Parts: sequence; C-alpha cells; structure tokens
Amino acid sequence: MKPYIAASSYLNTAPLCHSFVRGEQRDICQFLSDEAPSRCADLLRQGRADAAMIPVIEYQRIKGLKVSPGSCVASKNKVRSVVLACRVPIGQVRRVSLDTSSRTSQALVRIVLGQFYGLAPEYHSEPPVLADMLETSDAALIIGDPAMLIDRASLEVYDLAEEWKNHTGLPFVFAFWAIRADSPVFSGRVADRIVDFEAAKREGLAHVQEIAAEYSERLGLPREELVHYLTENISFDLDKDCLEGLRLYYKLAQQSGLIEEAAEVSFAD
Repeated sequence: MKPYIAASSYLNTAPLCHSFVRGEQRDICQFLSDEAPSRCADLLRQGRADAAMIPVIEYQRIKGLKVSPGSCVASKNKVRSVVLACRVPIGQVRRVSLDTSSRTSQALVRIVLGQFYGLAPEYHSEPPVLADMLETSDAALIIGDPAMLIDRASLEVYDLAEEWKNHTGLPFVFAFWAIRADSPVFSGRVADRIVDFEAAKREGLAHVQEIAAEYSERLGLPREELVHYLTENISFDLDKDCLEGLRLYYKLAQQSGLIEEAAEVSFAD
C-alpha cells in the first residue's frame, strides 16, 4: 500500500513536492495537495496522511510525530509570502484578521506584535480575502501565494520573516516534513522502495526554472521574480541556524500561551 503524503500547493513548497508529484518518487506515494497548510496538518492528525508538510507550530500540538531532517520551508531574511498588511502603522494596530490557512504564522504575528512591539490587539480568523479582512480590522495576516499578489501601494506591509530576523537575528522556519510514527514512511521504506525527502529536495531544486515558469502562468508574476523568490527569499535547508530560530520560536510561543510546552524536535532516522 502506498503511503499518503500531503503538502500545500503554494509555490513555497513546490520544490519539496516536485519529486512526489511528477518526479522520480511519484510512483511510490499517493500525494495529497491542499492550498491551506493548516488542512495538511489536519490530515496528519486524523491519520489520513502518513507524512505531511506541516506548519511547525503543529509539531507541538500533534503527538507521535517525527521530523524528517534537512528539509524545511524557511527564510533567512525577507520571505515576501507571509505578511501583515496594515491600514495604519504597526504600532497603531488594535484589531487583526488572521488568515485561516495559517497556524505557524498566526502564532508568529502574535509573538511579533506582543513580544516585540508590546501590543495586545484583538484577533479573529477569517478566509484570506484581503478587502474583506480590512473592512473590520486594522491589519490582516496573509500567507502563501495570495500574499505575493497584494497591491502594496495604499497599505503598510510588514514582512514577518524580516520582522523576526530584525528582532532575533535568526532565520524563521515556517514548515517541515512531519511523519507519523505508526506509518510505513517512518522507517523510510515502503516495500522495497525508499521515500527520500532529501532526494526530493535535491530533485525539486534542480527544477526551479520549470516550477517558476508554471507558477508564473498561474499567478501572473514574472518567472524571473519567482526564481528569485525560490532561491533567495526561501531557504529549504533545516540547518543549525534554522534550528536555533525554531527553538526560540517554540520558547516564545510557550511564553505567549500559544502552546503548552516547547518540546525539542525529534528527528526520524
């Protein structure tokens, strides 16, 4: 039986998913694609997926998970696709609409506003339609491809990875591959075939030009701009600095009452 692997259809995960969708590993899994990273986490929680690219905050909320080492969706400077769009300067924000697609970024914006700016705005969640969100709020959290399409001329737009880097000096990790401990993927093997997330990353990064061209048509943005996004704004390596940033994020999330504990990440062999 083929394992089920779930991930968002946003551009920022495309290089990590390419191998399972149309590359060398497409025949050894059933790939489940959903626009919202939050729903991919729910598939893993419900046992409907064996592995999923999940918002990192969900690792602390779903028991019995291991993390595939080496791969992630992170940013070491400015990410572009996770933003707080404001009608007022950030220090004047009193009410925030949160993109329902997100969970890691929902927690991040609470940390940024609460811990870094000393604010305590009112929060509520709603679908990521910016005009609707800003009808009743001073600011709106938007993630993924919709964030890259925001008309920034009349808004103050704060890049949340950039805010994190400015205040901590560290990269920010948004998502990684998590695996259910009771799944066949946990051992890395399905029958005599290997599910290899690191090989998938290498294969996807070798097809960045192709991926950017595909999403250029979908989003109406220049291919060169999307190549820059995938190679400069996004980092796909879960390295030492990213792990340090991740640990700090979990610590601040616990301090903010967003998770019960900040458990250390346990990696799959």
